[in-house]
Amino acid sequence: MTLDDLPTPCLVLDLGVLRRNLAMMEAAVARFPGLRLRPHLKTAKSRAVAELAAPGHGPITVSTLAEARYFAEGGWRDQIYAVGITPAKLDAVAALNAAGAAVKVITDDVEAARAIAAHPGPVTALVEVDVGEARGGVAPDSPALPAIAAMLGPRLAGVLSHSGHSYSGRSVADMAAIAESERRGIVTAAERLRAAGHAVPVVSLGSSPTALHAERMDGVTEVRAGVYMFGDLFQAQLATHPAEDIAVTVLASVIGRRPERNTLLLDAGALALSKDRSTQAAPRDWGFGRVLDLDGAPLPGEALVARAYQEHGEVQADAPLPFDRLPVGARLRVLPNHSCLTAAAHDRYHVVDDGREVVAVWDRVNGW
Repeated sequence: MTLDDLPTPCLVLDLGVLRRNLAMMEAAVARFPGLRLRPHLKTAKSRAVAELAAPGHGPITVSTLAEARYFAEGGWRDQIYAVGITPAKLDAVAALNAAGAAVKVITDDVEAARAIAAHPGPVTALVEVDVGEARGGVAPDSPALPAIAAMLGPRLAGVLSHSGHSYSGRSVADMAAIAESERRGIVTAAERLRAAGHAVPVVSLGSSPTALHAERMDGVTEVRAGVYMFGDLFQAQLATHPAEDIAVTVLASVIGRRPERNTLLLDAGALALSKDRSTQAAPRDWGFGRVLDLDGAPLPGEALVARAYQEHGEVQADAPLPFDRLPVGARLRVLPNHSCLTAAAHDRYHVVDDGREVVAVWDRVNGW
């Protein structure tokens, strides 16, 4: 089976690019002896990818209970469920742990910590620390930090932060500076709790850009990162990976041609590509995705999907499109702005290895 045989739209994963991206992150983490990589599977959501990213059923990060169950059933027991827990979800986590998993949850709320501490099942938690993203977490110097830790008591597993604000950086120097700010913040939080008499075995931080470009990691026990595995058009502009190393594309077919407007219509729209416009704030805006030919070469004029409807994508370019070799039915590939959201629209990967031949089909878990 080749890419010519697949129904469109569908998701294509290049195994060679995936392996390069994994090796790049492993080498970055290996610069710091004793530091552990805990890959975040929220992007890949696939056991086959986890076998490469966390071999030997190593520690992982997840973002949904569906992922936690799926990976636990596949043998990945050591997990952090890195989204603030609600009391209603504690029974599900405790059931996974009672069955042999070791899923840790996170919280930044005293009352949620009270529910965790009171739960009869095996549940432990990390306190989420805000190191600059201003999403979830308490500040390293907040009085809420020791209060949450005290409420958790023996259920306290450590501290955790996410430097999503690194996405606003635009250079390696920016990423390194944000990484150091995150490191200082999470280590300060851990030291405060230790000074108050708490054991803090896990000091967990991460984002793909900062994990790659950090200059120090002392005081940190593990790094979490996820999007580095696949990359995307936005991450390519943050120096997370080389621009050519985006592992996922959406395979689409030409369903309409408008030579007078120099446009094409594809059967991949918002539901296949997502409507993420992250590159709108980056140096180069790629609309709803950059358009390549079937072999992965860019179309002329930096062609992109300029408009996305539910099932239609309109391709525009700054140079004449090659209509003579793009009849209705011709196949093209679209690089995503945000691979996490694009992949979430699909239930499987059609795996290639630097060619058109489909060498495997890998499932993925969706939903919550």
